[in-house]
Amino acid sequence: MTAILYNPRERARFLRFAVVGAFGADIDFGTFNLLNGLFGVPAVWASVLSFTAAVVSNFTWNRYWTYPDSRSKRISRQLVEFSIISLIGLAIRTPLFAVMDRMLNNLFVLFDVSVLGLGADFLSHNLALAIAVIVVMFWNFFVNRYWTYNDVK
Repeated sequence: MTAILYNPRERARFLRFAVVGAFGADIDFGTFNLLNGLFGVPAVWASVLSFTAAVVSNFTWNRYWTYPDSRSKRISRQLVEFSIISLIGLAIRTPLFAVMDRMLNNLFVLFDVSVLGLGADFLSHNLALAIAVIVVMFWNFFVNRYWTYNDVK
């Protein structure tokens, strides 16, 4: 953590990682809402599928933009390492999403919360997903930095 604060190069990497993560979050949220809202896929399954789409995008952008100097490892090895970390992230995210979604939905229904005509389900799904995405982003950055991209000086 202190490397991000005091090392300009690490800070730039973290900012790039965050931009990639924001783009991945757009893919994640868009895919989630498309699957759940339009096609009726249950929320937890839609969350898993949208996460997978975001991981593919994030790996590609991180490999070529965030860590372009990481080339001593074969791409296949990095993809496996990145995928393992992402799967652990998914294992953190899925129960967190399910619990937060249920709690928030109960809270929004109890207080009859509606924003711009969006119902409690939509609001709780997206707020729970946002919380889970933020938690997992920190896990992903630090573990990927020191395992997947440990060949970067």
